[in-house]
Amino acid sequence: MSDLPLDLPADCASTLRDALDREHKIDRALEALGPIADRDVVVVGPGPDELARDAAAHVRVHAIETSAGRWPIPDAAADAVVSVWSGFRGADPDEIAEADRVLRPGGRLLVVHDYGRDDVSRVRGELPEYGSWTHRDGPFLGQGFRIRVIHCFWTFSTIEDAQGFLARAFGERGAAAGDGLKRPRLSYNVAVYHRTRGDGRAEATRGAGAGAG
Repeated sequence: MSDLPLDLPADCASTLRDALDREHKIDRALEALGPIADRDVVVVGPGPDELARDAAAHVRVHAIETSAGRWPIPDAAADAVVSVWSGFRGADPDEIAEADRVLRPGGRLLVVHDYGRDDVSRVRGELPEYGSWTHRDGPFLGQGFRIRVIHCFWTFSTIEDAQGFLARAFGERGAAAGDGLKRPRLSYNVAVYHRTRGDGRAEATRGAGAGAG
């Protein structure tokens, strides 16, 4: 994916794109939870070229810039809606309703956000992604989503490369984290919140769905 979980200067962004999830676990999770191969897919935010290349040669991608407002997509035009970090920040009910509008019956809404409990979150500091968004009564699980946590890495060629990136990207906090590295990678957990079109069983699923789905 060309989208990234944080804004960085151009040189740091290029480094992180190369380091983030070299095993392609996120791509495989999206396919498993979709599927998205040979489907009509709406992609929210950056990443459509990589989605088409990495997930399957025949993904038909419709890209939009934001999950807010009315999307320039006809009703029931998509088999899946995919957002990686940039969209559905807090899962506004109007955004979910718009996704349901463009999805066909049985269509899938797949939203990727940071999950935390990892090396990366200790560098980035407190974020809603690490707290309220993951709660059973939070904006995702409280609106019929399930969650699958993917255990990924930021993997660099050498410890020195990792240390240099962390210092440039995060300043003193990054430099301190780099000093403690024993290998050239940081643990990185992401949550794939997934939901079938019209599955708004918020009350029925409150407190459910916190396991792998």
